[in-house]
Formats: sequence, C-alpha cells, structure tokens
Amino acid sequence: MKFDKKVMESGVVAAFSLVLAFSAVPAAGVSTEADLDSRTVELIAETTRKSYENVIATKVKKQHTLVTASAEKKQPEESKAEETAEKKQPEESKAEEAAEKKQPEESKAEETAEKKQPEESKAEEAAEKKQPEESKAEEAAEKKQPEESKQEEAAEKKQPEESKQEEAAEENKAEEPENKEDSKEEVSPWQAKLLPDVEEYLNVRTEASEEAELVGKLPKGASAEIVESGDEWTKIQSGSVEGYVKNEFCVTGKKAKKLANELGTTYATAVTGGVRVRETASAEESVTILDVLEEGGKIEVNKDAETVDGWVCVKVNDTTGYVSKEFVEVELELGRAISIEEERAAIAAAEEERRAQEAAAAASQSQGGGTQQRAAVAASYDDVTLLGALIQCEAGSECYEGQLAVGAVVMNRVRAGYAGSISGVIYQSGQFTPAGNGTMAGVLASGVSGSCLQAAQQAISGADNVNGATSFRSVSSGIPGIVIGNHVFF
Repeated sequence: MKFDKKVMESGVVAAFSLVLAFSAVPAAGVSTEADLDSRTVELIAETTRKSYENVIATKVKKQHTLVTASAEKKQPEESKAEETAEKKQPEESKAEEAAEKKQPEESKAEETAEKKQPEESKAEEAAEKKQPEESKAEEAAEKKQPEESKQEEAAEKKQPEESKQEEAAEENKAEEPENKEDSKEEVSPWQAKLLPDVEEYLNVRTEASEEAELVGKLPKGASAEIVESGDEWTKIQSGSVEGYVKNEFCVTGKKAKKLANELGTTYATAVTGGVRVRETASAEESVTILDVLEEGGKIEVNKDAETVDGWVCVKVNDTTGYVSKEFVEVELELGRAISIEEERAAIAAAEEERRAQEAAAAASQSQGGGTQQRAAVAASYDDVTLLGALIQCEAGSECYEGQLAVGAVVMNRVRAGYAGSISGVIYQSGQFTPAGNGTMAGVLASGVSGSCLQAAQQAISGADNVNGATSFRSVSSGIPGIVIGNHVFF
C-alpha cells in the first residue's frame, strides 16, 4: 500500500502532541488536589501550569519542525528506493514463475521420496533384525577360531602322513589292474608270487641269513610262491624247494608279472583232439592246415603277433599259425627252483649222456654208417620236450644212437612237408602210436629223460644218422634198411 507522506507527517505530529498533553494533565490534577483550601498555592499552581503548558507548546513546535525537516530530507532517498523496488518487481515475478514451475517437480520428488520411505523403513527393520543374527554369527565365529586353529595344527601334522599314504597309494595303483573284472585272475596271484631279478640264479637258503646253508637255486625265469614276507628276507616255495631268498634280488606284483611275460613261455594246450592249426584266422575249409593238435598237445603262443578276436596266434616253425580260442587253454609257463640234490643228479645225467653219445658214435662208425648234418629247424623248448617224449616212448631202452635215429626220422618228415611243425608230424593221425594212445602224455607229465632230450635237440639241430629215412619198424619185420638197435630205418 502507498501512503501520502504529508498526511503521515501531520499524523505523527498530532500523536506526539497528544502524548505530551496527556502526560501534563495528571500532574496538574495532583497539584490541584494537594491543597484545595490554599489560594496561594492555587495561584502558584495555576501560574506554574500555564508556564508548563507554554514550555510544552514550545517543545511541541520544535519537535514538529524537526520532524518536518527530517521527512523532507528522506523524500529523495525513499523515491530512489521506490524506483529500485519497481525495477526488481519483474525479476521477482520471473523468479516466482520459475518457482511455480519447479513446484510440480518438487511435488513429484516428494511423492517419490514418500514412496521410498516405506521401503527404506522395511530395509531398516530387516537390517535391525539381522543385527542379532550377525552378532550371533560373529560370536560363533569367534568360538570356532580356536577349534579351527586346532584343526589347522592337526592338518599340518597329518600332511606328512598323507604324503606317505599318497606315495603308497601311487605304488599300489601301479600294481592294480586296469580292468577290475580281471583283478582276481591277473593281480591277486602275482601278489603272492615273486621272480628273481638276476642274471643266472638266486640262492635259496635254509634260514634268513647269508651264512645259512644252501637248500636250492631259483633260476632266472622261474617263479616261487611267497610263504612268509619279511623286511629283508622272504620265505618261498618252488618245486621241491622251500627256503629263504633275499628281497633285494626279487620282484613281486606288477613288476613280477611284467618280468614273467618277458622271460616265460606262453603255451596253448588243446582241450580236445584234432585241433587244427590254420595258416590264417579263419574257419573256412579252404584255409591251409599247418598242424593238428591232439588232446593235451601244446604249442607256443606268438606273443608278438597282433591279437585276433576268437583266435590264438601260435608259432609253427618259422611261420605263424592260428588256433581257435574255443579249443585251447592259454597259460604262461615259468621255471621252478631246483634243489641241490636235483642239481647234482642233473650233472650226473648230463655226464652219462655224453658218454652214451660217444658210444653211439663209435657203434655207428663200426657198422659202416655215419651221421650227416642237415639244415637245423627252429623249435621251441616245448618242441624239444615233445620230440624227446616220443623218442622215450619209441626208443627209451635203446642206445643213444637208436634214440637219435627216431628223432632224425621225425625231423626228416618235417623237412619233407608231412606237416608244418614237429608237433604236427608227431600228432599226425595213424603215424606214431604213443602220441594217440596217451602214453606220450604220461611221459610228458612225469618228465622226459635227459638222454632222450639230448637226442631230440641234436636231431632238431640237423643231425641225421639214418640217411634221410622217414620211417622205421621193428627188426623182426624183415623190412630192409639201416639197422640200429632193435629198429630198421628206411
């Protein structure tokens, strides 16, 4: 609102005058009531009142004059202030408009804040609820720290033991079979067996001491059953020998199995008669038959050949043949320990064989015959044993020259192509009676004599003292030929 400055000034003066007037009236009243009876006093009071009124009037005029002068001085400044205020009004209007525009946004922000407040309240409530749980968890964690420290100490103590267990487990894994189904057949037996890891033989002693008496020898490639294991010595049994061997020269488990496969000989033994050895792994009639195995007949397995499902690859002289897995049993054969007594007997037998050979040679020369050297035939130890058994059956009681003659007949047949192998010739139907009636099998089971084995080995090596003969009969048959002992060879 705007006010007229002159009106305001006159109002101020009038108000001031009234104040002075009111303040003066009570004073006069009091003086009058003080002494109504005294005239002198009344006159003095009246005079005094008039003088006082004059003074008051004079002061009022002076004050009015001062107020008027002050108001006139302030007019230019107030005019300037009014102009400044009028200039600011548009800016204030703009600010008010901007403030009005911001109000909706602020209202929205307030609404959003109000919406968030319940969520924040819920979060605070949840946080407050979790605080006791967290406190409990912290307390539990503090309680567990000593236990964890103990567990860590225990774990540190266990580490060396676990390392040892891991090493032992790795060693055991090396001896475990890859196929668990074959564990009973392949692993368990070898855990109870050992082989000597030596160049010639391992001494077997009566006690677990190097000073103890020798009871026998375990040759290279022979196996033994473990009777009792020790830290330095192991008690074993092999053949007729039972005693102690030093552990540092032996292998067991998977190592023993590996060494046995390297040194031993695997044989396929016929479980029925007439098992054919074929040139190829096929049952077709057109396939060439290299040999025929009678029941109990053995032939060496070719371990280096590629495996064919359903067939066993075998060695037939210098070639390879196949027999049906259905009709044979495959087994790895290893040597056995020999006692000191057996060793001495073998030495004596070898000496006797040498003397017999010399006597046979002398007899042959006296009869005008002679021994020819033919091509040797590759043969396995089993081939030598099989031929030696036949010689023992046919000429076991004959002189050495007569034994060699029987072996020479068999080898001449092999060279002539009667069959593809020594066993094929021996088991050929209707040729050698002992091979078909079981007599030879009995000799094989009980063991072949040394002289017959020697004659077999010499015949395989090419010795022929029958001039290429392929048959023989009893001298009583009257058939002409080379007579050696009780047989005639032709």
